[in-house]
Amino acid sequence: MLVGVGTSLPCPPEEAWAILLAWERQADWMLDADRVEVVSQEREGVGVRLAVRTRILGLPAFTEAMEVIGWEPPRRVVLRHGGLVVGEGTWTLTPEPRGTRFEWTEDVRLRIPVVGGAAAWLYAPVLRWLMRRGARGLRGAVIASGPSGR
Repeated sequence: MLVGVGTSLPCPPEEAWAILLAWERQADWMLDADRVEVVSQEREGVGVRLAVRTRILGLPAFTEAMEVIGWEPPRRVVLRHGGLVVGEGTWTLTPEPRGTRFEWTEDVRLRIPVVGGAAAWLYAPVLRWLMRRGARGLRGAVIASGPSGR
């Protein structure tokens, strides 16, 4: 299933990149993340590994392994999901006249035997809602971070 959302961020791409990739702070703006922890030696670049404690219905439910597989600062990062959800998530930052355009796409499937396709189809609207809330949360984090003409 492919799901995408976007929002405008009132800051340059470099500032958005710094806020976006403050790994442990992602749970502050990402609605379904209870905790994000870097579990690799690296904190930047391809190969960064994360353990993301994920919420379902607001309750911590499982920990998802993720790995950075694409890294183009300050424009694009690609993460591979490696748990119940498999596939890739991509965050793209593009300069625009009053800041940065943030685009978030998830090209994922659920690793559930036999009914995975149907489960993904049913889950797509929930994922889109979570991503929209996350994008709004990121925008709020950018605004709260301080002066960049905001």
